[in-house]
Amino acid sequence: MDVLLRVLLSLSALAGIHSITTVSQVLVRAGGSITIPCLYESKYTNHVKYLCKGYYWNYCSDAIKTNHKINKRFSISDDKIQKIFTVTIKDLTEEDTDYWCAVEINGGRDERKYFKLSVTTETSSLDISNQEITGSIGSPIAIDCNSGEMKWCRLGRSCLTKSGSIDGTGFTISASVAGGFTVTMSELSKESSGWYWCVKGDLQMPVHITVTENNPYNNGQDATMPVDLNAYIIPLSLLIFIVLVTVFIWFMLKRHKQTKEAASAVTAAEEEITYSTVTHKRNTSSQSSPAESAVDVVYSSVIPMKQQHVPKVEANCENVTYSTLA
Repeated sequence: MDVLLRVLLSLSALAGIHSITTVSQVLVRAGGSITIPCLYESKYTNHVKYLCKGYYWNYCSDAIKTNHKINKRFSISDDKIQKIFTVTIKDLTEEDTDYWCAVEINGGRDERKYFKLSVTTETSSLDISNQEITGSIGSPIAIDCNSGEMKWCRLGRSCLTKSGSIDGTGFTISASVAGGFTVTMSELSKESSGWYWCVKGDLQMPVHITVTENNPYNNGQDATMPVDLNAYIIPLSLLIFIVLVTVFIWFMLKRHKQTKEAASAVTAAEEEITYSTVTHKRNTSSQSSPAESAVDVVYSSVIPMKQQHVPKVEANCENVTYSTLA
């Protein structure tokens, strides 16, 4: 009976150990940041996840939770599809040493897994240039690990110490000149996305691989490749020239239209000329007084006429009429 009880307790302990999987120890530089992945079981998909700070579980304090994310130094996100929540710690100091990945269990003891950060002010002996690496389906990618020991693992899966495959993805491990090693991933697929890490003794350095659809414009290279601006200089110059020519033509047409309208107004004014005829008549009425008879009565008639343009003819002696006034 005692043996059976011990076996049951051992199985329970083992089950608890594998409820959450994460790194054990990471070497980081002071002042920098680190992202830690925590893999959990499917039954905890809708549970609250959190990061607890402290060496002893019973005395650790909550740093951040998925249901309360407001914090300047800590951030947390939960990928419920891959069953991994990640925690990021910024502005690392020598006090950032002991942490726990944890899952809340309502009415029971929370599941947790301890990991240690070794903060140093010197150059890390296990380091990578970037924790986030992106690749394309069907295109290989390479990860440089600054580690003397050639060991490459996937979170929740197996580890490789030489070339091989994990979940259908091929890996080639080769030593580098700098004393570390390079991992080349081939036959990439969507399933290749996930968390991996380099290993050096008891230290690990997590790396997240994201595999996307192949981009035909970068030939499998990183999408962050710098753009060649020289290829855009000629088209841009041509576009600017076309715009300037268009503006110039529009300005000339507008100016021509304004000049034509002004000339039409002057012509219309010249054509509408009014002629008047004034006739002087003497008042001969018998009933008028002598004073009124002496006054001239002026009658006028005003006739508007269009001006007719008559071609000028030079005068000569035959076309001149002479008259004598008496």
